[in-house]
Order: sequence, then C-alpha cells, then structure tokens
Amino acid sequence: MRRRILAAVAAVALTAGLAACSGQNDDLANLYREGNTQGFISSDGRVETIPADKRGEALSFSGTSVDGSTISSDDFAGDVVVLNFWYAACGPCRAEAPVLEETFQDTKADGAQFLGVNIYDGPEQATSFDETYGITYPSILARGDVDLKLAFADWTSLQAAPTTLVVDREGRVAARLFGQLPDATTLRDLVEDTLAEKP
Repeated sequence: MRRRILAAVAAVALTAGLAACSGQNDDLANLYREGNTQGFISSDGRVETIPADKRGEALSFSGTSVDGSTISSDDFAGDVVVLNFWYAACGPCRAEAPVLEETFQDTKADGAQFLGVNIYDGPEQATSFDETYGITYPSILARGDVDLKLAFADWTSLQAAPTTLVVDREGRVAARLFGQLPDATTLRDLVEDTLAEKP
C-alpha cells in the first residue's frame, strides 16, 4: 500500500514538473486543438520589442473576414502590419478601439496596415462593434478556426485580450503589447520605428 502511495505521489510530482516545464503557448496550442476557448483574461500592459535578429520565422495565416472574404498573410507581403486580438464583450478592447483607429489613420499613409483578429465573436457582433467604435480596418474571425489560432500561438495567448502585435515588412513579430493600449503614442512609435527599419 505504501509503495502505491509513493508511486502515486511521484507520478503527481512528475506531472507537475512536466507542466511547469511546458510553456504557456504549448498549453494554448493543446486547448485550441481541443476546441477550448474559455478563460479570456486581460493582460498587464507590458510592451516588448524584439530585436531583428531575434524575430524568428514570418507569420503565416489565413482567415475569414467579417464580410466573408478571405484575408491571409500574403495580402500584407512587404508591409508593416498591426494585428490586434479582441472580442466585443472585452472592456479593455472597447476602451482601446479609438486608439487603434486613430493610430491606423495616422500611419496608413506611411504604409502601415491594420488587421483585427476577433477571437470569440461571429460576424454580427464583430460588425456591430466596428460600427459602434468607428473601426475602418478589417478583422478576421478566429472562433472555430483552430488553424488560425495555432498560427499565432507562438506569439500571443489568445486567452489574453486585448493583445497587439506589430509585424515587420518580412512578416516577423517586431513588438508585442499585452493588454489595453494606454494611448496612441506608444503604438504609433512602435509602428513608425518598424516602418523606418531598413529591409
């Protein structure tokens, strides 16, 4: 009996150790494969910039937009892109919507593109959100699209909304903003810095 208890304790310890060693994004990838979309949380407002030599592979994704068309990473080849992960019932997403639209308007003439990634809603809710907050750039819908969610799992926890990625002209993530954008200045500076990078 004692051996069985010790074996059980060892098994639990091993499982806990393995869980501790696995990254959060590994867990997310497994959740997406299982279709689990629960537990949305807001992140803490951190900003992370990534040096060019640390950016890794280019993002590759394809999804269905709110209007039913297909939008993919190929559509943004050679452009700097801001990807914002959101959903309509997310309070911080609503609060930062005007900041995103303002930054889009301020930087689009310089060549920046914006794309929303709606992680939870259907087209009706997403369209209503865009109309309410005056969002003019498109969004793709991740609900039920496991491949789309997995395309971003290495770079963002889709359970933490909002999150914003700035992607360089080579399709690599240059910066991450965790949580609600405080104002347009921070995002604009990141976008302009990325636009100014030499190809």
